[in-house]
Order: sequence, then structure tokens, then C-alpha cells
Amino acid sequence: MLNASPDSLNTDSIVTGVDSALARAKKVLAEGANALDLGGQGSTDAATVVGWQTEWERLAPLIPPLAALGVPLSVDTWRPEVARRAIAAGATVLNAADGMQTSAMWRVAAEFEVPIVLPFLSGPNPREMARVTADPVDTLIDFFESRLADADKWGVRRKCIIDPGTGFAPSNWAWEDRYKYQKIVYSNIDQLRRFDLPVYIALPWKDTPQHWELMEIVLLQQPEYGRVHYPDLVRALERKLGVGQPESGHERVDQ
Repeated sequence: MLNASPDSLNTDSIVTGVDSALARAKKVLAEGANALDLGGQGSTDAATVVGWQTEWERLAPLIPPLAALGVPLSVDTWRPEVARRAIAAGATVLNAADGMQTSAMWRVAAEFEVPIVLPFLSGPNPREMARVTADPVDTLIDFFESRLADADKWGVRRKCIIDPGTGFAPSNWAWEDRYKYQKIVYSNIDQLRRFDLPVYIALPWKDTPQHWELMEIVLLQQPEYGRVHYPDLVRALERKLGVGQPESGHERVDQ
């Protein structure tokens, strides 16, 4: 993960220019990642929301040199203006932080025909989310059924990659409650297989027993894609658990 926003909770992922972005990218690729994820707008309570122009100014100089590394490069944004410019500049995957809830974002995805990471959101973007009070799994299924119906209309369903959205959270959500929610979601990843699409998970990264427990639950279910801050730690746990490497150890730039 590479964060061109200055307020990521994971300070190791913050990049401040082309040189630091390339250094970070090469480091995580050497540690076992096989794709990169770049974002210019933070999504946590600590992040300041900036205009799309500022977000794009953070990303614009970084995309061409990162794309030149020859690995998949996703852009993490909830703004179609940024998504369009990023893909035109060389990004190869749309990590749609709006949950593909607008026609404008579907239009970008359909125009460029790139893979779409489609996350669950309980609001219009990661900074305006409500807490899920109904059954988490049923809520996810209802959301994806609706979004994939939109994908069918735009002719891009087979481009979609299902993300239960656990990398995002409503404001001031106590960790114990979030941990319980994530445990339910991660223990039921198989329920998302009904859509016959790859699954993408924002893997836990903090060094606590609960985070490692969640990581193990996820890896045992072998999602096709994982977004991580420390790919070497993920690869080591995969070896310990005896599970195969995910198709992509996505490194992302935000959060």
C-alpha cells in the first residue's frame, strides 16, 4: 500500500514524492507483493478531506513511474474525476472507494474496461458511513446484489472483484465492536462466493492478538486478492498455515 495522503494511520505507507514512492513500491514488491495500490485521499477519522484537484495533484506525478514498474497498479479513490485521470495516466485497476454507487464511476469503469475492486460501503464514501445494525452477511449480500445489477447494465460484471469493505469504518467505531463485526465477515467469506467473482480483502496490519487472529481467519479462506502494508509478514503466515499465495498481495496507498 502506498499513501500519497499525509495522514495515513500507517506511517510506513506514506510517500511524499516520486523517489519515496518508488522506494516503497520496490520494497513491498521485494517482500512478496505482486501489485501496487495507490491513494491520495485518506479515509480514516484522522484524514482531512481535500478537493479532487488536490487529490489528483498528489497522484499525478507518481502514476507514470509506478506504472513503469510493470505490475498491476490500482488507484484508490471515490471520485470519478480522479479515477478517470489516474487510469488514463497508467493505473490498471479501479479500487472504487465509493462502492460504485454513482453512474459517473460506472461510466469510467466501462469506458476503460479495467478490473474494478468493488467494496461494500454503508454510505456514499468512506468518510460518511453508518454502522451496520442488521446481520452483516445479509447486508453485504444485499449490497452486492444491487451493485452487480448495475454492473450488468454497464456490461462490466466480469470485471468486478468483491471487497467486503472492512478496510473502511464509520467514525469513532470502538475497536471491540469493529473486531466482532470483522470476525463475522471474515468467517463468512464463503458466502460471497455465490457471485462467482474474485474476493479482495483489506488485511489487518496492526500487531495485536486480535488482528493476527483476524488475519489467520482470512488467509485460511484464501481470498484471491489481499491488500496489505507488510507483505513479508503475510507471506510468512501463509507458509505457517500451509496455504497458497493469493493471486495478488496488493500494496495500497491510503489508510
